[in-house]
Amino acid sequence: MKSIKFYKVLVMFLMASAALKAQDAVTISEGNFVRGTIQGTDFSTVILKNEDESISQFKAKDIKAFLWNGETYVSKPIVIKKRMEHRFFRLLEQGAVNLYSIGGSTALVEEPQPKRARVRPSIGIGGGTGGFGGLGGGVGITIGGGRNREEQATRVAGPTAYFIEKFGTGPMQEIPVEGGNSAGKNQQIKTALLQKMTNDEDLAERIKATESFDAKLVRSFVAAYNAMHK
Repeated sequence: MKSIKFYKVLVMFLMASAALKAQDAVTISEGNFVRGTIQGTDFSTVILKNEDESISQFKAKDIKAFLWNGETYVSKPIVIKKRMEHRFFRLLEQGAVNLYSIGGSTALVEEPQPKRARVRPSIGIGGGTGGFGGLGGGVGITIGGGRNREEQATRVAGPTAYFIEKFGTGPMQEIPVEGGNSAGKNQQIKTALLQKMTNDEDLAERIKATESFDAKLVRSFVAAYNAMHK
């Protein structure tokens, strides 16, 4: 219960802090945050252009969350190739059950105007990260590196993976919403939803009767559950 309350406070704080100056925000720790403009993320590291035009890089293991274009990304631990690491997950639905996504395309990264020198830091993950339902394959972001300052950096792309979480029911669980439907995937999605969204017989029957799932439908099921279990 304490984790749920802290989580809600964290999200509300991020939204309020960004609204003050219509800026993005990075929460390093409780009560410690910085404002600026998010340049991009590879879900392991986020790039922030500060108010003085300097560039800061934050790794998922070192901060709590960040708010980007009104959307909250939280740092969460996950096992990758038998190692515990941290990644940024976009918060899609919040309540009794939380739904996250990771992967997909992020906003284009703009090259900042340097003050004294043309610094072009780059970040990447080579060879794929493993896990995340196939996410990896060398996703990364780059600031600068082009021949023309008007050129924009590479877009982060990759499969989107969904994860569902309910405090007190074990670790968050992947939901394979991308890559086409199959009987095996549909059953995996049903099992995950039913395990996390308990004590709702009507919703459970609707989930059991569903023959094909996609990301939109999964999100609607979670939203409906949270609306009934506030």
